[in-house]
Amino acid sequence: MSELRADGVAKSFPVAGGELEILRGVDLEVSVGESIGILGVSGSGKSTLLHILGGLERPTSGRVLYDQADVYQLDGSSLARHRNQSVGFVFQFHHLLPEFDAEENVMMPCLLAGWPKRRARERAREMLEEVGLTERRHHGPGKLSGGEKQRVAIARALALAPPVLLADEPTGNLDPYTAEQVEEVLMRLNEEVGTALILVTHNEKLAGRLDKKCYLRGGRLES
Repeated sequence: MSELRADGVAKSFPVAGGELEILRGVDLEVSVGESIGILGVSGSGKSTLLHILGGLERPTSGRVLYDQADVYQLDGSSLARHRNQSVGFVFQFHHLLPEFDAEENVMMPCLLAGWPKRRARERAREMLEEVGLTERRHHGPGKLSGGEKQRVAIARALALAPPVLLADEPTGNLDPYTAEQVEEVLMRLNEEVGTALILVTHNEKLAGRLDKKCYLRGGRLES
């Protein structure tokens, strides 16, 4: 059974004199433990598609189904809960909170979900161990390297063990060596935890390591 499915997703934006079509009837399905790479030129709509899949941006038409329920038919509080607990996000830029250390950043989704602080801290330590950053847990983002920040972001995204992880160019801002380290963490966690992974990338080599890869061209997704 699919974990997440897009049916005929379209997205357009108003521009002077009409509308700009970004996505035109995109169909996509990802199952438990499966990994899919989405490639395409800059401006092709890859990030827009990921935002729609994750409940961050409403499509102009079409549906996004999670566990057979239409995400965009949920009320505001249910949609917020879905974004926090069912889907993890990793972006090109880590978006860590600068006033908190690594451990506290990873705790945030758990605290938002209503976990007791002690349990949230224990979970954060577990996840930082998973990404090899136990010794750096009390360092703030300003004292972490680019790769370390991104690994903290991955730990945070997976803190609530979401069934789906969406990654938008997660290594695009890193040097090749650091990028490879982050890729290995993503691949290992996808395999060990069984999280469905949808990854947007320009990297053909990385996409080739995933179960499937698709190309976004002219607003449509092609194999």
